[in-house]
This record gives sequence, structure tokens and C-alpha cells, in this order.
Amino acid sequence: MPATIDDLIASIEVELEAAQKRVAKTIKETELILARAQQEGRSHLTEEEDDRVAELKAAREKAKADVVGAKRKLDEANEVKSEEEAREVKQAEVTPTKTRKPAYDQVARVGSEERTYRKDMDPYGKGFLMDVCRQFMFQDVDASSRLSRHMAEERVERAEYLQRAVGTGAFAGLTVPQYLTDMYAPATAALRPFADICNRHPLPESGMSVNISRITTASSAALQATENTAVSETNMDDTLLTVNVKTAAGQQTVSRQAIDRGTGIEDVTMQDLFNRVATVLDNTLLNEATNGLTNVAQANTYTDAAPTGAELYPKILGATSAVEANLLAMGRPTHAVMHSRRWYWLSSQMSATWPLINWTGVPVQAAGTANSSSMYASGPRGVLPCGLEVIVDNNIGTGLGAGTNEDEIYVVPASECHLWEDDNAPLFLRAEQPAAASLGVLLVAYSYFAYTFGRYTNGMQKVSGTGLVTPVF
Repeated sequence: MPATIDDLIASIEVELEAAQKRVAKTIKETELILARAQQEGRSHLTEEEDDRVAELKAAREKAKADVVGAKRKLDEANEVKSEEEAREVKQAEVTPTKTRKPAYDQVARVGSEERTYRKDMDPYGKGFLMDVCRQFMFQDVDASSRLSRHMAEERVERAEYLQRAVGTGAFAGLTVPQYLTDMYAPATAALRPFADICNRHPLPESGMSVNISRITTASSAALQATENTAVSETNMDDTLLTVNVKTAAGQQTVSRQAIDRGTGIEDVTMQDLFNRVATVLDNTLLNEATNGLTNVAQANTYTDAAPTGAELYPKILGATSAVEANLLAMGRPTHAVMHSRRWYWLSSQMSATWPLINWTGVPVQAAGTANSSSMYASGPRGVLPCGLEVIVDNNIGTGLGAGTNEDEIYVVPASECHLWEDDNAPLFLRAEQPAAASLGVLLVAYSYFAYTFGRYTNGMQKVSGTGLVTPVF
């Protein structure tokens, strides 16, 4: 699809910002090298430092040249935009004439125009996806016109998000109609039950990281020894927590035969891509190396060759207690996140012993309640006696532990499970033609996100160990 002048300007602005950041980065690194030599009392730099300073200088000069070139292109693009706006204003001018006004019933009137792609007319997105494929494969004029009209509508209704979604590479993409992003096809997928309970924030407008200041040395207070004597003072200090922005993406190649003669291809492509992107996002939150919940949470080990629900429950309470002890007034444990096999195993346990204290709403002589109306990925599945809401998520690993047959239970405060996404959360669809020789169109869906569970040390807890091996029913 041909880029508009606004798209071109946005792309150049991204290019300019990237060049300016490269200049700043080389300057900062050079300053650090010189500062280190000064701190060590050296009158000259080492050979390696000299070489690095020279490399940084060359890179800085190139980046400065890129800045100059980008500014020149931006000025020219803005000039072109000004000329287009002036021409549009001129074209919109109306010169009064002496002709009589037409009768009332002969006047054409304009009301609110329906969207190009509508849920009542195209509920599964088939028309949208067919237009994407036909425009990129055959340069279909009608399809191109409808897509252009759709993107113009998106710029009017969601201009702020479209500007943010350009990305560091200035990708050109098509916005998927909003109503389609709320649908999930029935194809098997673990989806994002845990991500949906996280504390969500709007993704920043620019940059590939989110920076959070963590107070690691607090101020102090104490009793004053005597009148007019110094009171307690401790200088506060913080540590920067940097959270990287990640991209969840998937692709699908659609054949020309499917485009021309297929039916239901929207279920196989668009909806399935949505499901895969949602699943990889949730799986990343739980299992990513270093930052995933399984690696951040403090372990509470449950070792048992013959595990029972009555023995497991105190371990969950122990993890709950540890969350509150570490967070104090900064948060409270709210959810127990577990695999479906663990939830159904707990539900299968029978005992003549019941908790001494039940949460409000949990019946006497019950080890919790189940929400019979809640399906997978649609909210809490039940409530434990201590009040923790149960989230069932099959992205939790079942091959953990020494025997590669264990799962884990996470006890978390939802307020400290931070997830940055765009509020509208539409995915973008890029259509490219590397598969043209085999009569195919490559479709790519992607979404940006960032997350962290690390604002407070040991604020997340988990129950793990041999007591959580594959359950026997």
C-alpha cells in the first residue's frame, strides 16, 4: 500500500531520532573512558582505549552526517506536506454563484458513514483478509481502495496508537479492525490467562525499554536522644530497573489457491495468528529466562513421594505469608496461578479435615469453591479457603524438576505483576511477497509489550518440588 506523506514524515522522524541517539551514545561512552582514566590517575589512555575512542569518533561523525541528512529530508517532506495542505484548502474553496438553490427533496445530504469493515457485514474478517491478499498479490485496485479507506478511518479514530505503533524499524503495516482482535478461534491454544490479570499500563509512546526507579536504600527515623540533638538521617538511594520492550509475532503463508478458491481461510490465518501471539506473550511472562515468573518467584519446596491436597495447601499458605511479609503495605497476595492438571487434582482430593478459618463466602467443610460458570481463559476458576483466586494457565511448565514431570503453583499480588501493552491492543498485519515465486502471500501479525515482576525482592512466591509431579486421579 503506498505510504502517505504523514507516514513518510513519521518514518523520517524515527530515522532522525535513531541517528541522534547514536551520537549521544558515542559521546557518553567516550566520556566514560576518559573518566575511568582520570579516576585511575592515568595521564594517558591505554592502546585499547585509544582505539575505541577513535572508533567512537568515526561512528559519531557518521551519525552526525546521518542527522544532517535526516533533517534535510524532513524539511523537504514537511514542505511537500505544506504544499499539499495548501492545495487542499484551495480546492475546498467555494465560489458563490447566481444559481437558485435546489428544492429540499432534491438536495443530497451526508450523514455518518459506516466503517469499511464492519462486524455485522464481515464478522470473521474474511473480507478484510481477502483484500489484504489480493492487494499485495494482484495489486487489485478495488481492494487497495478499501484498505486505504480503512486506514484513513483508523487514523481518525486511533491516531495516537497508530503513531506509537510505527516501531523502531518504521514498519509499514495494516491495522486489523478492532472488533476482530477481540475474537478467538476455537483452535487449541493456551492463550493468556495470567497476562489478563496483570496490572496493565499503556506502552510508552517511544523507545524500546521502560525504566523504573527502585528505592533500594530507604530514609530512616528514630527516637531523638535529647532535645536539640541530631535526628536520624539516612540518604535515600535508588537503582534503575530497565524493562525491555518485546515483540510477540507470528507468520503464515497463504497460497494463491486459498485466496482465489478457499473458504474460511480467516479462521486458519488471522484468528489463529492472534491466538499464537497471545500465547507466546503469556508464556514469556511465565517462563522467560531470568525475568519470567518461574525464575523471579522465591521457591517454597514441597517434597513428598505421596502428595495430598491436605499437605499441599499449607505450602500455598506459606507462600502467601511470604508475599505479604515481603511487600507489607505495598501489596497483598491475590491469586494462585496453577496448571489445569493441578487444579483438577486439588478438586479431586477428599478429606475429613477442614480449615479452621474460611474466607467469606467459602462454605464450612469445604476446601475452597469452584466457579462453574468460568471457562478456560475467562477469569478465576475458583477461590481457595485463604481467599486466593485461582487462575488456571496451561502455559505453566509440566516438565520441571529433576524428574522433568513437575509443575509449579505461583502466589502473586496482581498489583505487582506489571504488563505494558497498548490499550487498544490491535495487532498489525504486514503483507509481503517473498513467497511470490510459489504463489503465496506472507502475512505477519505482531504486538509489542513489556513486563516486570521485579519491583520488590521476593514479592512473588511459588510452590515447587516433588510433591507436584504428574498427578494421579
